[in-house]
Amino acid sequence: MSLDPGRNRTLGPLGPVGPLGFGHWRFVGHDLVTATGLIETALDSGMNLIDTADVYGLDWGGTGFGQAEELLGRVLRASPGLRDRMILATKGGIRPRVPYDSTATYLTAALEDSLRRLETDVIDLYQIHRPDMYSHPAEVAETLDGFVDAGKVRAVGVSNHTPAQVRALTAHLRHPLVSSQPQYSVIHLDPQRDGTLDLCMELGLLPLAWSPLGGGGVVTGDGVRTDLIAALDRIAAREGADRASVALAFVLAHPSRPVAIVGSQNADRLRNARGALDIRLDRGDVYDIIEGAEGEPLP
Repeated sequence: MSLDPGRNRTLGPLGPVGPLGFGHWRFVGHDLVTATGLIETALDSGMNLIDTADVYGLDWGGTGFGQAEELLGRVLRASPGLRDRMILATKGGIRPRVPYDSTATYLTAALEDSLRRLETDVIDLYQIHRPDMYSHPAEVAETLDGFVDAGKVRAVGVSNHTPAQVRALTAHLRHPLVSSQPQYSVIHLDPQRDGTLDLCMELGLLPLAWSPLGGGGVVTGDGVRTDLIAALDRIAAREGADRASVALAFVLAHPSRPVAIVGSQNADRLRNARGALDIRLDRGDVYDIIEGAEGEPLP
């Protein structure tokens, strides 16, 4: 039986979301025409989840905090019809040099700043970017519930949280979490082993996998086990596909039905990512990939 990666997922009350999303970690430094073209390409390719964060812009050639949101806001101001085609997701809770702050005061200010930069009245999915170990989950939950009650956020999620941290926050929320965003790829299998994906299936959270190509390592092969590259290339040859598409198909094949957040800033690569949806992996394939990634046979 093959594992079908292609079906749309459901993101709680936000409705259907494509199996691939467009990530904005490197969405900086573009002129308006280029930036608009990338958004249109992503949406036309079925990537209706547009995932950004307030901190994006501090690296990857950016000039400062909030730059990726500001650029997306310029696109939406110039082409307002694009807003209706997307599920707009952003994140808050990272405060440079602190580094994490999930107090009510900070998150409220962060949300207002994101709304202003994105030039929108409501954010579809607001996520706590990384856990603040010194904010009680009850306080964080009260803040997130208040965002939804005020109509400024439609749904809430988390990013880079452990299963225990997700459970602690869930226990205090009135508006349930709809997503969890872990790092997950053929070269970062931790979510399969540490309970992250299991908890998503238990609670009905949609996993949003960031860096599904291992930061480009899958494509270049740099620092990647040769056995893993060989397994990916064998499947790619059989499927008439490239290695990156097989790696994306692996992420999508997990029964928790992850969305793979693709961060390429190249329009052709965004279009080509859809090739992953045509690849059918069976259990032999996925376990060959896992054994190649971990360097030893499974027991």
